[in-house]
Amino acid sequence: CSFGFASDPARTALLFIRHCSVPLYKPLGLCFLYVPVCFLSRPVLASNRPEGKILETVGVFEAPKQHGKYETGQLFLHSVFGYRGIVLFPWHARLYDRDVTPPTSESKSEPPGTRGSKEVKGKTHTYYQVLIDTRDCPHISQRSQTEAVTFLANHDDSRALYAIPGLDYVSHEDVLPYSSTDQVPIQHELFERFLTFNPSKVPPFVPRDTLRAWQEKNHPWLELSDVHRETTENIRVTVIPFYMGMREAQNSHVYWWRYCIRLENMGNEVVQLRERHWRIFSLSGTLETVRGRGVVGREPVLSKEQPAFQYSSHVSLQAPSGHMWGSYRFERPNGTFFDVRIPPFSLESKKDDTPDGFLPGPFSLA
Repeated sequence: CSFGFASDPARTALLFIRHCSVPLYKPLGLCFLYVPVCFLSRPVLASNRPEGKILETVGVFEAPKQHGKYETGQLFLHSVFGYRGIVLFPWHARLYDRDVTPPTSESKSEPPGTRGSKEVKGKTHTYYQVLIDTRDCPHISQRSQTEAVTFLANHDDSRALYAIPGLDYVSHEDVLPYSSTDQVPIQHELFERFLTFNPSKVPPFVPRDTLRAWQEKNHPWLELSDVHRETTENIRVTVIPFYMGMREAQNSHVYWWRYCIRLENMGNEVVQLRERHWRIFSLSGTLETVRGRGVVGREPVLSKEQPAFQYSSHVSLQAPSGHMWGSYRFERPNGTFFDVRIPPFSLESKKDDTPDGFLPGPFSLA
């Protein structure tokens, strides 16, 4: 199976995957099947392509792994957002899924004051640290932030953050693996600094010492440990918190976390996020309520065609731990509203609180 990009001169490029049993399109004897979950809205102008060419081959599709994990250097398509990427290394997280009725062991109880308190069992789930192809970033920016992995800057400004563009965390089931004969199949400024081509290996992109050193030095701020998931009225909310470190400000310690949230419409009805409502509890005993329009300045629409939206935000506490929970308010096409629960999650600090800022290359502050 192979796939490529097909273009309509008046519109945008769509992602196709070849499926030989369904000959819907046959350039040069290859047949392609349109996969609706994998859109790439990369504009392709007719003036920029060879005459008569409407499909550009990218690679050969491989069967997704039902068991085991993908190795460093595995090329893939994101099954939801459709971008091209490459695996840097895996993380083994504990997934706390409130849609699953748990046994009593290996569970977490919700913090005081949350609604419908219950024990939730965690199970091991594999995620991957990946690089996103920069050619695809402009076309997914309305559905997923491409500068979502942030760090505390290592200087006196306790609120300064910097981001590494084109980094993401991808769940195992969102990986659609493929292979390519191209020695540089992904465009990202870190690709050739982190990986090198070795045709005798499978996959043929192997980690450089730079990648190993970067992973080791930044492990505390990159590590993904807990994932929380819950579905309300066909809207699934997944939350991944990350500890970012501690800084001193005005003779007090300020602890920082990043949290990544993915909203997915599992149904057929078009809905739009209108409001957010957060409760933030600190170990110091304070309880803060935050309300506002949308998220990160947007009010995303979730439809069957574009079912997901992913974003990251930050929270700081003057205590080494706390909890967050809350809800999103969505609007239906008929003007009625409903609330979607945000699963409660812990904010936990770590012993080593000072990232050293080792980065192999220039990055912009965010």
